[in-house]
Amino acid sequence: MRSFPGDAGPPAPLTVLLVEDDPGDVVLITEALRERGRNPRLHTVSDGAEAVSFLYRAGEHSSAPRPDVVLLDLNLPRMDGREVLAHIKSDPDLRSIPVVVLTTSDATEDIVRTYQSHANAYLTKPVDPDDFSTLVNRVDEFYRDVARLPRQGR
Repeated sequence: MRSFPGDAGPPAPLTVLLVEDDPGDVVLITEALRERGRNPRLHTVSDGAEAVSFLYRAGEHSSAPRPDVVLLDLNLPRMDGREVLAHIKSDPDLRSIPVVVLTTSDATEDIVRTYQSHANAYLTKPVDPDDFSTLVNRVDEFYRDVARLPRQGR
């Protein structure tokens, strides 16, 4: 774990918003994030419209925390991940939240479009469950131990 001058103790657990409609991928991601005992504050929504409600603390999500990181699938029902990304990055109160696109698509057009929309990373989901777990753990390690995040509204 990386420490910085002025840090007091280990970093707080990450608050992660997982936007994923595939129940199997939700299980893989949840297990990967928890297998090392880090226990992030994981919140899961299964479509883009619900993600936007969570982020804007609307309706049933009125007491939702501000996520430190969003893990975002692109191919979602009701509102796709590209639209969710556009909402996040066009809102001055949300745009500083890192968005990691985690999707099955490896289409060049999707990669280019999401980076043009200011995604912080674009990752293609591995087929092998062990590789999938390793990838999710690397994302967690980076945002928990290396990156400095603007933890607002704590």
